[in-house]
Amino acid sequence: MLTVSDLLHKWTRQNDFCFEIERKQIIQKGCDEVSNKLQIGNMSEADTYLFNTGSHFQSYQLMGCQFAVDADGKEGFSFRVWAPNAQKIAIVGDFCDWDTGIILHKIGNTGIWEGFSTKAKQGNHYKILVEDSNGNQKLKMDPYALAFELRPKDAAVVTKMPDFKWTDGRWMAKRKRKNLYQAPLNIYEVHAGSWRKPQDGRDAEFYTFAELADMLIPYVMEMGYTHIEFMPLMEHPLDASWGYQITGYYALSARYGSLEDFMSFVDACHAANIGVIMDWVPGHFCRNDNALSYFDGTPQFEYWKTFQADNVRWGALNFDLSKAEVHSFLISNALFWIEMCHLDGLRVDAVSNMIYLDYDDGYWEANEDGGNVNKAGVAFVQKLNTEVFKRYPDMLMIAEESTAYPGVTLPVDVGGLGFNYKWNMGWMNDILEFFEMDPLFRKDHFNLVTFSFMYMFKENYILALSHDEVVHGKKSMMHKMPGDRYNQFAGLRTLEAFLMMHPGKKLNFMGNETGQFLEWKFAEELEWADLKQDLNHQYQFFVKSLNAIYVGHRALFELDHDSAGMAILDADNRDESILTFIRRGTKPRDFLVVACNFVPVERQRVRIGVPYEGVYAELLNTESFDFGGTWKTAQAEMRTSEAGHNGQPYSIEVIMPATSVLIIKPKRIKGYKKGR
Repeated sequence: MLTVSDLLHKWTRQNDFCFEIERKQIIQKGCDEVSNKLQIGNMSEADTYLFNTGSHFQSYQLMGCQFAVDADGKEGFSFRVWAPNAQKIAIVGDFCDWDTGIILHKIGNTGIWEGFSTKAKQGNHYKILVEDSNGNQKLKMDPYALAFELRPKDAAVVTKMPDFKWTDGRWMAKRKRKNLYQAPLNIYEVHAGSWRKPQDGRDAEFYTFAELADMLIPYVMEMGYTHIEFMPLMEHPLDASWGYQITGYYALSARYGSLEDFMSFVDACHAANIGVIMDWVPGHFCRNDNALSYFDGTPQFEYWKTFQADNVRWGALNFDLSKAEVHSFLISNALFWIEMCHLDGLRVDAVSNMIYLDYDDGYWEANEDGGNVNKAGVAFVQKLNTEVFKRYPDMLMIAEESTAYPGVTLPVDVGGLGFNYKWNMGWMNDILEFFEMDPLFRKDHFNLVTFSFMYMFKENYILALSHDEVVHGKKSMMHKMPGDRYNQFAGLRTLEAFLMMHPGKKLNFMGNETGQFLEWKFAEELEWADLKQDLNHQYQFFVKSLNAIYVGHRALFELDHDSAGMAILDADNRDESILTFIRRGTKPRDFLVVACNFVPVERQRVRIGVPYEGVYAELLNTESFDFGGTWKTAQAEMRTSEAGHNGQPYSIEVIMPATSVLIIKPKRIKGYKKGR
């Protein structure tokens, strides 16, 4: 029987002739047949042109392993691989005993290789054998494969695109009609592999999405979140990377079941009125030698300059964002997850790494203007968002961008990056520094709470307390709080309420809502046993109650990105560490008054300005007994005084419990008088 090397050598001598006779030559001696007389899934000259010019945004329909039928009506699978500098390409797999394989031929000067097999069947395993220009051979993972074996194995699985029957038409239609900027957005961030772990003694390390659907969706519904955001779900070899070092961009990780399992999960989320967002990593990829790394023996997916290709900080490789074919690969990938899995948004990881030349550690070179902006990276990001919003204007495109780069959420046509949301990393860093501080010193650092007021409407922000803040020795959210256990939970309730009242959409990482003491561990499930303790159980009930208030009051989300949505009453009371403000909706009478006490000292007779005469009532007190606090009854109704205060025509008096937030609602109010 001929070996793969024999076949590659034989194919090389015949390649030019094969191409000249319109790729109809069939090699059948000791190996599988090679043919491109395809009627289904054929790659046209227009397709190759678009791919090579960075404009083929559905390349997943043609590249990789595709079900096909040849001109003789025989069913099989076509294989297409982009490897412009390879000398020879073959597909080897268990359908040919991993010895002889499908010899691919090159389509002109496109850098794309293709072949067809009737022997490859659904469920078979395969790899790509790449011979570089120096004759070195390596087995590689298929960049476009839809499925892989469970790690540590790494073979791709021959599979058809699932023909899933979606039932979420009502959700999709509603999404198109909704003004997402004026709608509630309260995201529950999840690592699918550690939210819960199988505890029934079986061998499986992870729940599949078919199993998670019966647990996670009811939980998110009960807690009142509007969306689930998953940390990356694509195939990756190392659990400790949390999915951020990817080897299979088009494959759901085998840890979590099949692509169809995930589609069914999303469909069920939509039926439950829950949106689904996924983290996506276009800036860098896993440098393992069996995957994208130096795929054809040269810097193919990565930058040509080694210092620019190497991501020192993360031990990864950076995509060459100046290369047209990389654009086709990555933008197609974003649209693949959006189109095929009905995702409601992508959170784009490490945007700063793409748009700056000096973001990573180590050597870098300035651009032609002497600056540190990666112009190719900026152009790619703008192109990505342009193409996504051209097709899906109702999509969430969220930037995890950690600098003050201007215009991240401005449209591309006015010079912005084109995202519609950005994580507010500045707010997160300031507020956590403040809350981790001994309350005795908070009055001297009150600007950490109020500084965000200077810029909170410059971008469309999401306030995120994410996974990054509860790992690597940073402690859990509860453990960050100073004091004894009671005061830790009081601080945590105050932090969470302030987040929910502050302008901007919301995100909380799993475990934050239960007051978990230990920081997150990717290899273990959350500490669900903590909920047997009163303070944890009461805190979870508090978060559930706060989530319900958020989605139930337009003042908290309608004008998140408009200065009309917030009136600051008193941001200068450093000595008492009290902050007061009003959140407003689009209608004048849709408003809530918020008072925050950031130290464990009760304050009597705190006067707060209000815009209407009448009666006000407590909507939420974070120190309520039901939440784990000490207040067993609500404060009495508050009648306005004619004494104006904080620039408002009327005022009320309240008691501010120690370390607390009061949310106050208008109950019976009269006409409106302009503030003075």
